[in-house]
Amino acid sequence: MNSIGFLELNSIARGMEAADAVLKTADVHMLFARAGCPGKYYMLFTGEVAAVQASVDAGRALGGGTVVDSCVIANIDPQVVRAINLTSYPEHMNAVGVMEFYSVTASVYGADAAVKAADVELVDVRLGTGIGGKSFVVLTGEVAAVREAVACGVSTPNAEGMVLSSVVIPSPHPELLETLL
Repeated sequence: MNSIGFLELNSIARGMEAADAVLKTADVHMLFARAGCPGKYYMLFTGEVAAVQASVDAGRALGGGTVVDSCVIANIDPQVVRAINLTSYPEHMNAVGVMEFYSVTASVYGADAAVKAADVELVDVRLGTGIGGKSFVVLTGEVAAVREAVACGVSTPNAEGMVLSSVVIPSPHPELLETLL
């Protein structure tokens, strides 16, 4: 499973129908399919590139005018999927970088670009649920690496125009780290 597909629709009912089509079209594994804010439906799935592309195409076709955005990312860094699923949390953080996006899809592209640009660890990729449809990425590492990763993540062409804000926090206070997740 070396690629991911992501679909964002502005109809929950149509999103559920599209999720079913995604799964029936090709050999993909659904990581999640859920309603989010503000009344959108998000789905993320993995598989081989051709299968993921076929499933995205089927979901887009069925979703029609309710499709807000979609993407296929081949050779996704495994950290991105782990961070979306909140399955890792580093014990110590020298610096914390945060990238905030207007688009859920842009955050996935930004996270992937960031971890491929520098030696950093993704902590969280929060995809639109409970935050008004926005999304954010939290990563950690040495200060210089975090700065490089954030710079690359917010400047990836696939996130163009969707960046709201970004920060790098050197030596974050321990209590801040407790609140990140």
